Amino acid sequence: MESKMFTIIVPGSSANLGPGFDSIGLAVSKYLTLDVYPNDTWYFESTSDMLKGVSTGKENMMYQVADKIAKHYGKELSPCRVVVHSEIPLARGLGSSASAIIAAIELANQLLGDVMTVEEKLRFSCLLEGHPDNVAASLYGGLVVGVHSEEETFVLQASVPSFELIALIPDFELKTEEARGVLPNELPYATAIRGSAVSNVLLMALMQENYELAGKMMEEDVFHEPYRQTFLPYFTEIRSFVKEQGAFAMTLSGAGPTLLVFVPKGMSHEVSKKVEDTFSTYKAHPLQVDEKGVVVLKNHTVSA
Repeated sequence: MESKMFTIIVPGSSANLGPGFDSIGLAVSKYLTLDVYPNDTWYFESTSDMLKGVSTGKENMMYQVADKIAKHYGKELSPCRVVVHSEIPLARGLGSSASAIIAAIELANQLLGDVMTVEEKLRFSCLLEGHPDNVAASLYGGLVVGVHSEEETFVLQASVPSFELIALIPDFELKTEEARGVLPNELPYATAIRGSAVSNVLLMALMQENYELAGKMMEEDVFHEPYRQTFLPYFTEIRSFVKEQGAFAMTLSGAGPTLLVFVPKGMSHEVSKKVEDTFSTYKAHPLQVDEKGVVVLKNHTVSA
């Protein structure tokens, strides 16, 4: 038997929700899991096919982040064997890099003796990721709204929305750098005002659980979706189709290429099947909104 020190479970996330560009995030029920054991050297062992080829030693991104956190506190981390399992597809707009950052920060925090406040975790993660939406959702769970700069970070957690989600994941990746490359350098002043107003109404509609209006606002984004949807086959056709099936919105998940469909409670499996039967380019994944954010489970004993 081998003594497991702790397990870290981090939800994936979807960002933007249309006009909430780099600001609104939603934690979703796909997870990155780290099982951590004492070891003589640092070793990252993957159990997921999608993580094949990821560095197993100190070159691993999660070690690099954890080591950076430890050095900030003037400490060194004891080496561990970290068994990594991920349900979150890479480069698909479901927060794979953000979940890895949160997992790495929590890894350092636990090895340092649980010394970090949640505000410190948030600040470190935003400085590493560059924006708050994905990392804050993975950290807090539920629906989050934030703003970040090099000087300060503010994030508010809202009540968990009472709807279900469907992630429509295509069989190709879209790097964030490529998706950002199609965005304009500037927008006309009147367009920016309109985009800001739409985002404001979206948030109020979500707070009031007026999901029909929230869906309308999600689909009136002017900041990123009109430019990025050209990467997605059948974008307009799928949006019309899911609305006919009872969905109240469809948006890009983060930078894409995953499409996120918002449906009333109890409808995600039914609509998923209909979409897959009609648009074979996409695999439909019914999802829930994750309510907990990052979770740490301690003191397990498992077979080696």
